[in-house]
Amino acid sequence: MTMVGTKRVIFYQLSAKYMEREEDIPPESKEVMYYSLAIGHHIGVFDCFKPQLKCSGELYDRIIEALPEASEARRKFAGLHKFGEIIVDATHTKMLLAAIETLLPDADHDMGEWLKGLRASLEAIRAEPAIYLMGRIMG
Repeated sequence: MTMVGTKRVIFYQLSAKYMEREEDIPPESKEVMYYSLAIGHHIGVFDCFKPQLKCSGELYDRIIEALPEASEARRKFAGLHKFGEIIVDATHTKMLLAAIETLLPDADHDMGEWLKGLRASLEAIRAEPAIYLMGRIMG
């Protein structure tokens, strides 16, 4: 499955989390709150995203096609076509960083720049596992 027309792919990075009523959380409960955020419970929490990586649908498809056919990285990125959205979190960093390193030597300028941006975002996730990326098809 490939994209046609003027579709674009945008990966947003979690930039902040806001509590609906932070004053309601007693100091002794902060650890429980942080734990619940870490495992994905977002009751009363708003995730705020900023656009981090953008590319044309054509470039995104070329990246998918450059990945080995049976690879987890290809399956992950192809999920954007299947679901219209994908999440990249700390569980994906090792696999995707390895895939980037295999693609970079043969990448053209546009692909190389996008992959380097993705690598920087994955390194940020590695340093702070609460950060994640959300990829979406736009247009």
